[in-house]
Amino acid sequence: MTTKSIRPRGRPRKFNIDEAIATAQSLFHSRGYESVSVSDVTDALGINTPSFYSAFRSKAGLFERVINRYADHGAIPLADILRPDRPAAECIAAMLEEAARHYATDPAATGCIVLEGCRSSDEEARVLARAAHKAAIEVIRRYIAARHPSDAAQITEYVSTLMIGLSAQARAGTGLDTLLGTVRVASLAVASALRA
Repeated sequence: MTTKSIRPRGRPRKFNIDEAIATAQSLFHSRGYESVSVSDVTDALGINTPSFYSAFRSKAGLFERVINRYADHGAIPLADILRPDRPAAECIAAMLEEAARHYATDPAATGCIVLEGCRSSDEEARVLARAAHKAAIEVIRRYIAARHPSDAAQITEYVSTLMIGLSAQARAGTGLDTLLGTVRVASLAVASALRA
């Protein structure tokens, strides 16, 4: 009796998933979720459509992987900036400045991929982006609440609105100097509110 080796069905994947997600992140960030098609992704990766769906399930499935990657490769490092050994107003100012820099420094990929995704007409992508945004905002709220509990909700909402505005302005072509000017004014408002 002879035994045959059993091979998995289909062809083996011939692309690196992590590299594919990084490439897709660049596409989504530079062009926006809506403007990137599955064929844009498969062309950029040099793969066929069945390989794409086998690896990512859907465009929104790929976007979810991109959002998860963005947390480590592109997002504002909240844990490094919102430090317990510095005044909250100072840390919030530093965070807003870092946001402005992140959103405007690369002219090919302006704004925040998560915040821009929150406005997507694709419901699944919108839900994914909003969940990521909500998680980041909760980190900020907890940080403020630990020092200024009565101001946490209002200041967090203000900061969230400002970050959305900075992202939209960067996406619309507003330069870094202008965004930093907005951050300076906003930081004064935050410092004043937290002193009151």
